[in-house]
Amino acid sequence: MKKFYAIACLIFIANPLSAETFSNTNDDQNGKSFGQLMSWVFDGEKSPDKIEIETSDQWQALSGEEEFYAVWIGHATYLINNGDINILTDPIFSKRASPIGFAGPKRMIPPVMKLNDLPEIDVVVVSHNHYDHLDMYSLKRLHKLNPETIFLVPMGDKKRLIKAGLTHVHEMRWWESMEVGRSTIHFTPVQHWSKRGLFDRNKSLWGGWFIESSNLKLYHAGDTGYSNDFNTTYQRLGAPDYSFIPIGAYDPRWFMKDSHVNPEEAVQIALDLKTPHSFGMHWGTFTLTDEPVAEPPQRLAAELKAKGLSPDFFRSPKPGEVLSLSK
Repeated sequence: MKKFYAIACLIFIANPLSAETFSNTNDDQNGKSFGQLMSWVFDGEKSPDKIEIETSDQWQALSGEEEFYAVWIGHATYLINNGDINILTDPIFSKRASPIGFAGPKRMIPPVMKLNDLPEIDVVVVSHNHYDHLDMYSLKRLHKLNPETIFLVPMGDKKRLIKAGLTHVHEMRWWESMEVGRSTIHFTPVQHWSKRGLFDRNKSLWGGWFIESSNLKLYHAGDTGYSNDFNTTYQRLGAPDYSFIPIGAYDPRWFMKDSHVNPEEAVQIALDLKTPHSFGMHWGTFTLTDEPVAEPPQRLAAELKAKGLSPDFFRSPKPGEVLSLSK
């Protein structure tokens, strides 16, 4: 299925002329040649064996009155309450991360919470438009459940949501901010790329979300390769109290390094941000790349030990576990 994912995301390499094409802060567009794509697709490496990671039912004890918590629902989807608003990140509740419903990467574990289990969501933040992060089925269902939900997307993606019937959609460029409740949500640069169809590579932006209130500073990195963007984010916005950082979908390195951090680089992101607590994501839900499914948290634990860091500095929680966000 990783091969299908690669072809679905990368099959058309060239960019046709259009009004705007986005690049990373280092001016790289993270392009891979068709030959490089085919080299990975037909490299003879077997796709990793599918396994089900352990989940938790702690979330079921949430009454709806709790504040200052997070729940990893799967992949890059977190339910977060910062004491002010309910936030949902990169929601994907579909069975597949794919432009078509009958093929493509299939979930190894279902979302630990169903859409109807969620509290009323105040704001949905989407990091970029890849199918495992911008899932139109989930966005349309969330809008139907609560038409007042605010949807924040990168520049270039708003028209897609409006066409699907969503309202309260706002698109943002890097370093733009929006007030939601008593929270300020900033869109920050990361190193990645965008694509939904044959002719739209990098026609919309990508990024992370820095969510700031009087109580907490939170950061969700979306999907990213390692870059100096995290030092810049710290310099401009300060240290997040809690960060949500990807740790999976990183092999083979020659192909994935510019787009997806490995666990060691994820730890470096946390150090760059000077964030005291981080939580992993972007592993254990879909098989998108070549590393064994259970490897990311193992390498994360080994890197923390090698650097003399506490296991609490960067945790890989179970989906469904309730994470306290107390200051």
